[in-house]
Amino acid sequence: MPPVPWLTQAALHPVYPRLLCAELERQGHSRQAIFEGLTLSWETLHLGNQFVSANDMRALALRGMQLTQCPWLGLEVGFKTQAAAHGVLGAAMMASPNLAHAVVLLKQFARLRQNLADIVIDTGELHTIELVPHTPLGDMAEYLYGQLVAGLLQLFSTLTGRELQAHLQVQWPFARPPWHTQYQRVAASNEFDAPTLRVSIQADIAQAPSLAADPSALAMHLRECELALHRVCAGETLRDRVRVLLENSPQGLGQTLNEVAQQLHLTPRTLMRKLAAEHTSFQAIADELRRQKAQWLLANTDTPVDQVALAVGFQDPSNFSRSFKRWCAQTPKTYRQQHRPGQP
Repeated sequence: MPPVPWLTQAALHPVYPRLLCAELERQGHSRQAIFEGLTLSWETLHLGNQFVSANDMRALALRGMQLTQCPWLGLEVGFKTQAAAHGVLGAAMMASPNLAHAVVLLKQFARLRQNLADIVIDTGELHTIELVPHTPLGDMAEYLYGQLVAGLLQLFSTLTGRELQAHLQVQWPFARPPWHTQYQRVAASNEFDAPTLRVSIQADIAQAPSLAADPSALAMHLRECELALHRVCAGETLRDRVRVLLENSPQGLGQTLNEVAQQLHLTPRTLMRKLAAEHTSFQAIADELRRQKAQWLLANTDTPVDQVALAVGFQDPSNFSRSFKRWCAQTPKTYRQQHRPGQP
């Protein structure tokens, strides 16, 4: 079955929205102000380690820019990002022999931190990293690309021991904003309206020895990366396995607890008990998937609301509308009007 764009191709590690929340709190904004009206909560974001959907990240980024009145907020968050925030992948990149090798690891193990986009590397006189998103990033593109590139600049500068801004060329896949001079803090050469994000640096700098090169540490971190990638791809928790079964079922999101338990070779009671031990439930997982898919369909397609209801496992549109209002504090129609103006 092909991947589902609203879930498997649009999510990122929770550390990146956490970094945004930390910056907003540093600027004096309360948790209530940050999360009011959002489907993502502070507790969900900070007490679990599940990837955050693109929909939830978008809402949080837009809220952050609204609170700060800073449209280049992604850059501000990225510049405060330390290598340790990238987990074992960041540690492996720091122990690499040079920047070029670190970029290869970034491509190889990107799935540990995000599944929003593929990374393409082009070598030559310029060493170029290209980010090809699986689905359009829309109005969170500037925030997300800003956080990513500024964060990578911090890591690469630490790795090389050099101020790299003068040596970078960046092609940004969004229109040149009125605050375009802020991007000179990232790169001396910036182009806008590019088809994809491309970050380029001279090959001699990419091949220069890393300050923190450590073959023994690199070998250890690579083993950890490979184990982590295996767990991510296989589904590390029972919650992950339930999500995959619901997501890939021919029945869509209409499967029952008993049906999923049977596929997992568990009794329904055992499944409920094991999920409770992971601080979740079958209903919570199903509702999260239904909410994410419904939001994506309402914001990105013209599918009628009653067909959206069917697509997320509701036979009765009225039940769907009540559930959606419980999830999002607004009706499906209102949500669509806000995110897809002009649509009924």
